[in-house]
Amino acid sequence: MAKKNGSIVFKCSNCGYTQPRWLGRCPDCGEWNTLEECIVDSNAVSPAGKGNIIQEKAKPVPLNSIEAKDNTRFFTGISEFDRVLGGGATKRSAILLGGEPGIGKSTLLIQTASNFKQKVLYVSGEESSFQIKERADRLKLTCPNVEVLCTMRLEDILDALDKINPVLVIIDSIQTVYSAEAGLIPGTVNQLKYCANELISWVKNRDSVLIMTAHITKEGTIAGPKTLEHMVDTVITFERNNDDVRFLHAQKNRFGSVDELGIFNMTEKGLEPVLNPATMFLTERKSEQPAGVCCTAVFEGNRVFMVEIQALTVPAKAAISRVYSDKIDSARVLRIAAILEKRCGIKFLGQDIYVNVAGGIRLNESAVDAALAVAIYSARNDIALPVGTAVFGELSLAGEIRPVPKLKQRIKTAEGLGFTKLYSPDKGENAVSVSSIKELLNKIFS
Repeated sequence: MAKKNGSIVFKCSNCGYTQPRWLGRCPDCGEWNTLEECIVDSNAVSPAGKGNIIQEKAKPVPLNSIEAKDNTRFFTGISEFDRVLGGGATKRSAILLGGEPGIGKSTLLIQTASNFKQKVLYVSGEESSFQIKERADRLKLTCPNVEVLCTMRLEDILDALDKINPVLVIIDSIQTVYSAEAGLIPGTVNQLKYCANELISWVKNRDSVLIMTAHITKEGTIAGPKTLEHMVDTVITFERNNDDVRFLHAQKNRFGSVDELGIFNMTEKGLEPVLNPATMFLTERKSEQPAGVCCTAVFEGNRVFMVEIQALTVPAKAAISRVYSDKIDSARVLRIAAILEKRCGIKFLGQDIYVNVAGGIRLNESAVDAALAVAIYSARNDIALPVGTAVFGELSLAGEIRPVPKLKQRIKTAEGLGFTKLYSPDKGENAVSVSSIKELLNKIFS
């Protein structure tokens, strides 16, 4: 007779014998005090893909009695990947990697798999084993510990996991995986939630790491239910600019910062980390600097980058003025333009505003406000900034230049790269102190 889902049974921890009542001695193996309270869970998937599983009943434990473990991370062997993950991949964690087709997700994963000395299971529902092998040969990778499984059935994946017991599990991609328990069509909401939950549950009970790739929508967000991002521990997005540069950025990370930025170059040998990116976002010019360009320093995690903000204003092509900006939030550009109009008397009526960041990096911190205002002012009046100028500061609605975090490191980086005319809210050794946007513009363009 089948056991009722949710019913309580007692299971011997020594031999696995089960019975409905507790006994001091196991009738099967004869051991004393080995019967533990368990629950019948029909929602869990057995290795065979059918039948109920008897699981030990979860019990609360005092927090002070839990011992913290050392060496809880695996190093992927790729410095920029480890940086974004917070110092390496945490054991018993699930990572979701999203990016547009052809950006290099599979390349990053096969490079990561080749660096592991323990067992790795690479599950592909989109490519054949020959295609994976060709990629590894093209990148000249040796993968002695990598097992490849080309399937879309969840039950086959769980069976292979139990047999191989890998430390790294790669699912490429989660949208292709399906289980008969949730239907036969991959990619549905139920399939994604059910299959992801089973894979995450397997990893949480072992010292392993799960990396799942995910498709994205045309808006650039990860396809599927938002629940999928809540289920995993880390959500990473893969982006690119117009060149061969790739950006790896964490949107969610339970074991590290979300401010770190990983930068790669896509080459014939695969993804190569950019170890010193401080100047890669600056434009080298042989002629004079044009109007509408201003440089500033931004922090991404623990690193400082000098970036070039570019602005352009032209007569509007329609009755309504518009802002075109994808690397800086359009709402921020509108706010800066409104401050310039109110505090400095610069009119933007009937003007379209274009804003770009050299190198394709996306800027979110408020420390770029002052530099953005100077770039827009320069573009509107067609006046170029003096060579070697860098601006730091946050801009308030009242037109005040406010301090920004880690200003000394920003100034030091700018000085090291040859910038000589520095403007900031706090006076430094080689920086000019300014308190308002009007004062800033007067000192730069006087």
